[in-house]
Amino acid sequence: MSVARHLLGVRGESIAEEWLVMNGWSVLNRRFRSGHRDIDLVVSQHQNGRSGRTVAFVEVKTRLSREFGGPLGAVHWRKQRELARAAREWMGRFREAGDAYRFDVIGVTFAAGAAQVTHVENAFLVR
Repeated sequence: MSVARHLLGVRGESIAEEWLVMNGWSVLNRRFRSGHRDIDLVVSQHQNGRSGRTVAFVEVKTRLSREFGGPLGAVHWRKQRELARAAREWMGRFREAGDAYRFDVIGVTFAAGAAQVTHVENAFLVR
């Protein structure tokens, strides 16, 4: 991966994190690693009237344009499988009673110099 591409990804993750925090999420981990697998962001949110919390494992995809398709289409089945494996490792270490889990994808696209954030909740299910 080129340095420029890596820096773009880091910038997108930072924007996604800021967006999530502004929308009531708390960051539990950034770039959680399990072997060679990683999860960009692990975030949580307490739900009103419910015990426990919602924990989202978030994959962030950043693109400079939509010319070659949007960032959300880049989370293919292999990536989903790797995210699920890393998420199981995270749950084994940090699970709390009453937690509910899901996989989200955030797309960050730069258009005319501004970042556009698209958050897809429950982007995929793992069997």
